[in-house]
Amino acid sequence: MSGLARRAVLSALAMGSAARAMPAQAQATGDFPNHSIRLIVPYAPGGTSDILARLIAGPMQATLGQSVIVENRPGAGSLLGTDAVVRAPADGYTLLLADTPLTTVPSMQVAAGRPAPYDPVRDLTPIVHLAATPAVMFTSASLPARTIQDFFALARARPDTVSIASSGVGSTTHLIAELVIRQSGARMAHVPYRGGGPALQDVAAGNVQATFIGWASGASLVQGGQVHAMGVAAERRMRDLPNVPTLREQGLDIIATFWWGLLGPAGMPAPVQARLAQVATAAMNTPEVTARLAALSVERDIRDAEAFRAHIASESEKWGGVIRAAGIRAE
Repeated sequence: MSGLARRAVLSALAMGSAARAMPAQAQATGDFPNHSIRLIVPYAPGGTSDILARLIAGPMQATLGQSVIVENRPGAGSLLGTDAVVRAPADGYTLLLADTPLTTVPSMQVAAGRPAPYDPVRDLTPIVHLAATPAVMFTSASLPARTIQDFFALARARPDTVSIASSGVGSTTHLIAELVIRQSGARMAHVPYRGGGPALQDVAAGNVQATFIGWASGASLVQGGQVHAMGVAAERRMRDLPNVPTLREQGLDIIATFWWGLLGPAGMPAPVQARLAQVATAAMNTPEVTARLAALSVERDIRDAEAFRAHIASESEKWGGVIRAAGIRAE
């Protein structure tokens, strides 16, 4: 999308803010649902968000007795798909399978001098937080470093020659990299890629020195001796990586997870919200979903609407602060 076209799209989204703020008329909920439900994924098919949406859609459809249709709406770093849900009637028939960028995109747009396209707390109804997986720091096996402090010592000894790759400017992995660079006190470079896979492959090749991504993406490279799992950005060690310490254990105050949750437009009737939360939670507990999550090294992490709302607010504040401090803005 050209810069002019992107500005036109974002301008149109901002102009719709007044319309979005108007509460939808709640319909009777006793017969919900009485027709198909759209589950919007704000990315192209194939990623974890898409996989999770399709996994839960089947069990939800079987329970609700109506089709749950997964609709991919990629564009502008998840903004286009998210805005489609923000603008939809708050009747429970248009849902969003959101992930971490839900809480970073508004700050990125503001940093670029544009109006916030939505407020993730005000303009959406949290239904249920579904799953999460911590970011794992992977480093090139060619480095003579086996701990975070070894890595930092190397970076301090070789200023501006050690780099941390990310899946793109403003991505969650970029924001984590900025936190690591800031807390290390070393002069390291950020190198953005078009996706986490290419970034990790270049770490394995030794072209860049580190990156952050989910464990499932790096497991085979660790087993092949091409990269090392250096640390886990979580409060506790991963079940799959019991011998890899957390970042906090190694002196970094960084907690960063890739998470997924179900939301709807603001003003959704409480009975509809509760029904969808119940059905989505049951879907997450089916054997098929449990097995697929394990294969992806993603943990089921069910949190109710209020806990999910608090999480969204906390994530927005945390990552918004990183974005402002680092001067990161949407392209």
